[in-house]
Amino acid sequence: MRVGQLIGPELRALLEENPGEVKEVLDEIHPEDLADIVEGLSSDEAGQLLLELPTDYAAQVFERLDEEQQQQLAEKLGAESTAELTLQMDPDDRADFLSVIPDALSDPILRHLEAQDPEVAEEVQDLQQWPETSAGGLMTTDYVEIRPDMTVSEATAEVRQLADDAETIDTLFVTNAEEHLLGVLPIKRLLLAEPNERISEVMGHNIISVPPELDQEEVASKLAKYDLNALPVVDDAGELLGVITSDDILDVLTEEQNEDVHLMAAVSPIREGYFDTSFWLFLVKRAPWLVVLFLGGFLTTQTLQGFQHELASVTQLAIYLPLLISAGGNSGSQSSTLIIRGLAVGDIQTKDWWKVLAKEGAQGITLGALMAILGIGRSLLAGDGSEFALLVGATIVTIVMLGCVMGGMMPILLHRLGLDPATSSTPFIASMVDVMGIIVYLSLARLLLHGLAGAAPAP
Repeated sequence: MRVGQLIGPELRALLEENPGEVKEVLDEIHPEDLADIVEGLSSDEAGQLLLELPTDYAAQVFERLDEEQQQQLAEKLGAESTAELTLQMDPDDRADFLSVIPDALSDPILRHLEAQDPEVAEEVQDLQQWPETSAGGLMTTDYVEIRPDMTVSEATAEVRQLADDAETIDTLFVTNAEEHLLGVLPIKRLLLAEPNERISEVMGHNIISVPPELDQEEVASKLAKYDLNALPVVDDAGELLGVITSDDILDVLTEEQNEDVHLMAAVSPIREGYFDTSFWLFLVKRAPWLVVLFLGGFLTTQTLQGFQHELASVTQLAIYLPLLISAGGNSGSQSSTLIIRGLAVGDIQTKDWWKVLAKEGAQGITLGALMAILGIGRSLLAGDGSEFALLVGATIVTIVMLGCVMGGMMPILLHRLGLDPATSSTPFIASMVDVMGIIVYLSLARLLLHGLAGAAPAP
């Protein structure tokens, strides 16, 4: 159970009776837990609570709220009070907040920010130039940078001075006067070095960095690959623009996973929780996909109409149809999921398409042969005859192989086109394989129909 659910009622009562004591009660509560409490308060109560808290603590609570509630509180508190809160927020969270609220609200807040701290206002504008889902949109400018000619003792003193304002001190960044990144220095190496050693002697020269325009998924992949706590963002000239920390990447991974899960279920991504999402928003996110899939089902209907004679002549064909096409859809869904995952973690690249094609083709034939044994056995036990059993077996092998190949190649094709591979999800793969499965099954039946028709039992 969330802390907010436990102490929310008591907090409301305290706000009404003695708002000044709120700070003393909440001293030991983590800002994340307090954000849970604020979510359950009205705008008036939440605004009053934030005003009673120290500004730096209130800013930590404010930056953890969802965008809609942040906007409501900004309107309630006014531009000046909101500017004081945003001044204490982390630079990346501050830029994100001012990017999503309406201009009528953000412009006066920016004016107050400029009056209070012109450097912060300029920093906001610099960060806002990058897309929210890029490395530039994720980076923070609160990091510790040191010069290569410093001694270890001088750098240690610099860290002590700047640590409170930095988002991370796990890694220090060595730059020259032009802000070009020269090296990195883990805090552990700094502490173990001799006090009189120069930073240039102990820093690492193998710099792992990303450009500001890089997509957040690729940023997450690089940070995980090199097991870093902080990743510098560097422009083409080598200038250090900011730093992306691992906690920001955790948020990205959660967001990307949620998006992929939704897309794989043919639902447009929804950022809010299930109960926080309105009935109409669910309709908007689900209906278009369902309509597209429903219209795609017309292809299945049209395909079946083209084989009316065969279906009418041999009733066994219709009996086995659901079984056969589901085998293709299931195999396609498996392959699609494996390839989407491989693309997401970097195991598979677009250039590997031919390897995927060969592997999924071989897998499809092998899996299809195993399933064909079961299908043939079922057909023979039902007394459908050897020719019909052969038809069933050949169809299963072909459909499963096609399902594996299509499920493997579609995500790679979409990735090559710059689209999210998750959109080649289970429903779409299944729909395409259904149509192809019907064509394969009934085309083979048409070739063998003269034998099947004679073997079919009289009604």
